[in-house]
Formats: sequence, structure tokens, C-alpha cells
Amino acid sequence: MALQTLDPHRHAAAVSPAPSSVPRRGYPLPQPLLHLPPSRSLAGGAARPRAVAAAVSGAVNEARRRGAPQEGGEDGRKDTDLATLGNLCVDVVLSVPQLPPAPREERKAYMERLAASPPDQKSSSKNELKFWEAGGNCNLAFAAARLGLSCSTLGHVGEEIYGKFLLDVLQAEGISVVGMLENANAAACRQAYETLLCWVLVDPFQKHGFCSRADFSEEPAFSWIRKLPADIRTAIHHSKILFCNGYAFDEFFPDVIASSIDCAIDSGTAVFFDPGPRGKSLLHGTLDEQRALEHALRLSDVLLLTSDEAEALTNIRNPVQAGQELLKRGIRTKQVVIKMGSKGSIMVTKNTISCAPAFKIDVVDTVGCGDSFTAAIAFGFLHDLPAVNTLTLANAVGAATATGCGAGRNVARLDKVLQLLREADLNEEDTLWTELIEGNSLCIEVSILSGMARNGFSERIVHVPVTKVVSDLLPMLEAVLERNAVQA
Repeated sequence: MALQTLDPHRHAAAVSPAPSSVPRRGYPLPQPLLHLPPSRSLAGGAARPRAVAAAVSGAVNEARRRGAPQEGGEDGRKDTDLATLGNLCVDVVLSVPQLPPAPREERKAYMERLAASPPDQKSSSKNELKFWEAGGNCNLAFAAARLGLSCSTLGHVGEEIYGKFLLDVLQAEGISVVGMLENANAAACRQAYETLLCWVLVDPFQKHGFCSRADFSEEPAFSWIRKLPADIRTAIHHSKILFCNGYAFDEFFPDVIASSIDCAIDSGTAVFFDPGPRGKSLLHGTLDEQRALEHALRLSDVLLLTSDEAEALTNIRNPVQAGQELLKRGIRTKQVVIKMGSKGSIMVTKNTISCAPAFKIDVVDTVGCGDSFTAAIAFGFLHDLPAVNTLTLANAVGAATATGCGAGRNVARLDKVLQLLREADLNEEDTLWTELIEGNSLCIEVSILSGMARNGFSERIVHVPVTKVVSDLLPMLEAVLERNAVQA
């Protein structure tokens, strides 16, 4: 269970949850990502599916994946900008006198008592929180849709009242849902088909605790899904980006996740992967989990991590150098984006390093900031924006979410993003960026977003004025705002 203290005060926006976030379950301490042994056979002698084995396959398979992308679906159309895989849940936000106890069995009993008498959809009072909200990858989809991207969510939603709530909320935001009931198992218990709930518990000191049934199971929540359904494959074919994060491993078997990445690659769909806090535990998970993690890290087009997560996967403390190491290990990797919380963000590519300090805001709640940030990275990727422009927008969208309370439908709205961009109040720490880029190759071009034009620290550092970046971004975003108003 992760705890978080909310202490509103004036400082730079955290564009993602604090890097010290912990996995949903307790796992051994992480080690650097290592080469994995050859693929094992399944019980009964059957070969392991290509999806997992490909992560450690030979040069022939790597050459195929480096080749030109294939066309989209059967008719070649890609009419969806962003599709998210799994992690569709309802957050049940509830005030509690104290957070759940630490021991696993006691926490499980605590959650079962809560589930026996859940709060109504909206029953909050002045001093007590009791409401439902769309959570998980819905945060990303909401933020992306508000940036004008067409979005779909791929995953399982149950037929009970929580599932109906989730479908209604997503539909109201113009987001489509593609279900995964094709491989339903008649022998599975009823609970296995229910919408996943995440209890968001808030104590009198505004500390947060999170728990769900996925925290207490050795198998994925939707273990009845054994292969990627045909409808999901079709949806991936017709999407420009497939986003997956580490929490997908709480819902699906590793083979299913790896198959979705293979499907995206085969149909020319870009893959975004954010291992999140689960990346640390997957390093010490089952052999299949380790292989699927490496599969995602090596074959994704864009990797998104906090600085702590990048260090855990590479054993390199400097986030720029950790990003370069992940880029070097990748087969298809084009961008590694490092989220630095209140400091800002970094994008590492083969020949460039780009840095953007965060915006100064009054932080209310950092939940959902990382998802909002990712939505803007997707926007920049699809519009082929310069790296510094993409990071600036991502920092602004994450900051806009941090000024509100909670995630779900409370994530960044475009008018707030535009306000932050126009104000352009940056939290600049020149010494920070200087320290991070020290020791990098002289052939690497370094760009840093700055509040004013400068000559730079050296010949290879380019200071990009924030006024120039904002003047480039505003016309695009104002056009989106106008379209959204017309559609409303």
C-alpha cells in the first residue's frame, strides 16, 4: 500500500507522483536489468509463444523489428491516436479514521470489510470524502482527449454497477472502450469478471493509502484472459500509439502483454511503455515476467520513467546517463523520457539531450500528474514537435493536473494548460542541468528550456527561450480548445 502526504504549498509542479512511490505488493529490492536465459518450454513440451521469446531472440528477429513498420489494419486506416492497454478501474475514494494496518492478511480483511458496504457514487460531505472516480489508464485517456487526441481504452470492464459507471464516464469524454470477454472461462468465479476497484483511502492528515484485490492474488486479476482477443488486435491495428504500463501485469499474464506489443509492432503502431513502480518488482518476478519486462523495454518506441525507476533498471544514478543506457539496450527505442518531479523532465534520443524545468504552481494533489504528462508526450510524438516543446507541454499538462484535487475527470483541462504556458513561470536551476549533462559525449547536442535567451554554458548547449516555445505551442492548442468548444 502506498502512502502519500499532501501538503499544499507554493513550489514547482510535480509532473508525476513522487519518485519514491512503492509497488502495490511487497517484493525484494530491485537489481539492474540483466540478460535473461533462453526461453523455457511450457508444461507439456509446448514452445513458449513468440511474444515472450522474442525479447531474447537472435539477430534475425532483431533485424526484422528494425525494419520499416507495416501498414495499419486491414484497410490501412489508423483512426485512433492513442490506445491504452488494461488498467481500467474505478477509484473508490473514502475518508477513514486511520489507514489500513501493514500486515498483508489484516489489510486484506480491512479491504473485504470495505467492499461489503461500499459508499454510494456521490455521498461526500464537507468533512468526509465518499465518491467514485474513473482511475488507472482513464487518467491518461482523459488528458489526451482534452488535448484533441482520439482515444480508446482496451481492457475488461464488468457488467455490474461499477462497470456501468466507468463506461458512462468514458463515453461522456468521447473515449471508446474495447472489451476483452472473448476468452471468458466458464469455470472462473464471478469476482474474476468484476470491474477492478481501487480503494483510495484518505486519513485525517490527508495521507493516502491504495489497495485493490490485485494486491492479494498471486495470479493476474483477469487470469481467464489467456490470449489477446481478436477485437483488441483490430483496435491496436487501427491505433497510432499503444500505451502500456507496469500495472498491466496485475491484470494480465505476461504473454498477453508481450503479444500486444508484438501486434503493435507488426501493424506499425508505436509502443509507449511506462514500467512505473512495478518495474522494480518485475525484475525479481517470474521468468515470464522478467522476459516480458525486457521485451517491453527493448521493443518500445518511447520509454517513460521517473528518475528512481530509471536508476532501478540500470543501476545508474544520473538520469541522463540512465536514459542513454536504456536507449542503447533498446532495439526500436527512439525516446527515453525521464520524469524529475518538481524539477522538470528530460528526453534522451540517439543524438540529443533535452531538458525542461517545471512550472511554478500551488500544488494541491499530484495524483494523475504522471498520466497527464504522458498524454502530452503522445501529443508531441504524433505532431513531431521538437523535444523541448514536447517536454514544455508535458510539464504544463502535469502541472495543470497538480493544481486540482484528485485524478479521473479532474485531470488537466486545456484552459488551465494554456494559462500556465502564457505565464511561463519556470523553476530554473541551472546548476542541476549542468551537473546532469557533465561527462556526456561532446557529439551530443543539449537543449535546455530557459526563461530568457542566453549564450549557454558551452558551445554545445543551446538555451531555448520559453517565449519561443510557447509561441509555437499556443496556436495548436488554441485550435484544439476551439474545436472542443464546438463539439461540446
